[in-house]
Amino acid sequence: MRVRSAVAITVAAAAVLWNTASARPEPPISPVNLDSRPMKEIAMQLVSSAENSSLDWRAQYAFLKDIGDGRGYTGGIIGFTSGTGDLLEVVELYTKSKPGNPLTKYLPALRRVNGTSSHAGLGAEFEADWKNAAKDVAFQRAQDQERDTEYFTPAVEQAKRDGLRALGQFAYYDAVVMHGLGNDSLSFGSIRKEALRHARCPAQGGVETVYLGAFLDARRRAMKQESAHDDTSRVDTQQRKFLAEGNLDLHTPLRWKTYGDSYQILKTPR
Repeated sequence: MRVRSAVAITVAAAAVLWNTASARPEPPISPVNLDSRPMKEIAMQLVSSAENSSLDWRAQYAFLKDIGDGRGYTGGIIGFTSGTGDLLEVVELYTKSKPGNPLTKYLPALRRVNGTSSHAGLGAEFEADWKNAAKDVAFQRAQDQERDTEYFTPAVEQAKRDGLRALGQFAYYDAVVMHGLGNDSLSFGSIRKEALRHARCPAQGGVETVYLGAFLDARRRAMKQESAHDDTSRVDTQQRKFLAEGNLDLHTPLRWKTYGDSYQILKTPR
């Protein structure tokens, strides 16, 4: 029997180990994305602190008020409005899943006031019926569906394509909630384009913190152009604070201020 040298044995053994290791599946990469259940809960609490001055976002299914921004009624978990059509879409989704519900009768009026600040055909009776409907799981699901279809999912998916982690995904989502997805001068699309003129996103080889700084600058400028949104604390003392802390994955504890009020999320929800 031919005896191999110690070096040959060592090289052969190393080759076996290498091949074995190469054959093993790579451990799964688990980025902290906003569409995981715990992180989505955090996102909703962050938005609710700005939209409703409360972390209890589920209590906002019943919210309905004219906040004087020229968009008619603002209602629900992320501020759907009668003047921009998404509040109408919520009621249409509710009616599709539950025909004859108490809000169905307002569909003609909601279609007429779409694009205006008018309350014609709505008023106190509509406000009362909205609050009562908020107890109905079917109505809650309609709000959830509209939020996901028109706001949350498009924002998070675009942020992922841009190579952003949870903070960037949230910054996009919050911008879409306030400004909408379109491409007019104050929309999310225009805000993102302005940011990209000043910095490359990570998917383009840019530095994430630099790009997010440019995006928040652009978002702030857009907010300042609308009197209803000129308090920029949801950017300045919330998102920019997390960015300054280097908390790109939104690890808890989170502490921030919105409109001067202090909030905290001490543990990531399960």
